Amino acid sequence: MNIHEYQAKSILNQFGVSTPEGIVIESSKEAINAAKTIQEKTGMDTWAIKAQIHAGGRGKGGGVKIAKSLDEVKNYSQDILGMNLITHQTGPEGKIVHKVLIEQGIYYAGESKIEEFYMSVLLNRSTGRNIIMYSTEGGMDIETVAEQTPHLIFKEEINPKVGILPFQARKIAFNLALSGTAFNEMVKFITALYAAYEKSDASLFEINPVIKTSDNKIFAADAKVNLDDNALFRHKDYAEMRDIQEEDPTEYEAGKYNLNFVKLDGNVGCMVNGAGLAMATMDIIKLAGGDPANFLDVGGTANAETVEAGFRIIMKDPKVKAILINIFGGIVRCDRVAQGVVDAYQSIKEIKIPVIVRLQGTNADKGKAIIDESGLKVFSAISLQEAADLVKKLV
Repeated sequence: MNIHEYQAKSILNQFGVSTPEGIVIESSKEAINAAKTIQEKTGMDTWAIKAQIHAGGRGKGGGVKIAKSLDEVKNYSQDILGMNLITHQTGPEGKIVHKVLIEQGIYYAGESKIEEFYMSVLLNRSTGRNIIMYSTEGGMDIETVAEQTPHLIFKEEINPKVGILPFQARKIAFNLALSGTAFNEMVKFITALYAAYEKSDASLFEINPVIKTSDNKIFAADAKVNLDDNALFRHKDYAEMRDIQEEDPTEYEAGKYNLNFVKLDGNVGCMVNGAGLAMATMDIIKLAGGDPANFLDVGGTANAETVEAGFRIIMKDPKVKAILINIFGGIVRCDRVAQGVVDAYQSIKEIKIPVIVRLQGTNADKGKAIIDESGLKVFSAISLQEAADLVKKLV
């Protein structure tokens, strides 16, 4: 589950990770009071005005501004709220900004220079261990750093039995070329950041940039946090952070039925049980000359309700010209799925596009008989090649 920057920082604060003082607003009328409150707490007379959407690259798209007066706070807030913010992660359609975060300015003059670092905590799936990835090249896209200067990216692997050890936090701070007060502050920051990652059941913490201020304080200037959906039952307060406005409506609806759904840009809808089979099915569609319109995994307990929900979700896409249902009957019986398809078809009564059903495994022959004898506009197949040929013929 993705969350907003201001929500991510509230989690970081719970574990002692330093973040700038900030207040989120939903109307420009709140902007001045928010800025004054922050000024009273910090003494700072500059503010960052930041659009809150589930996408990176906000600054390049005009969604982040630095205000040097209360009038600028109000004007920038008015400009950003309600704007359609387009970044390299939103795609050309962009996202509407409904909330703005007003934060204290942390780029102020002082005795030492301001420095920006990159830092993230995530799982290294090849080793089954968490790693802290970091670089001196903060503020840039980490993909660009990896491509152009890979020697500037460091990784610290954490033993899950003991967690992060003090010498590892010191090693990271040393590799970032810090010393004195900034070194000690960074050690505290790293230790708290890893604790936040572990205890919040996150799948990713990305801080870009981590700021060393001119007076040697360390702040998480930005924060991207992904929470593990499977662990939200342990964090009811985090589950409430979900912002449905930022999600694809069809993907959200699919989640209500425990369907794994990802919308794509093709013309053939897919309904499959099992992620691996779903990937193979999308390959079949491509080989047959079509394009997958979605990834939809109904899981191992497909029934009439889930099949009907899948149909309705797929048909919301006007680009879909056919639906391919590819079921392997292992846990689930093919005849049960076939009956679910027939029941769903009769319930909806508005399916005007061809439906291809390929059943293989337990009771596949019975399932095919149910489809063939239903009298509905449903085409059955046994082999993958049959399914591919039908896709090619019908699409």
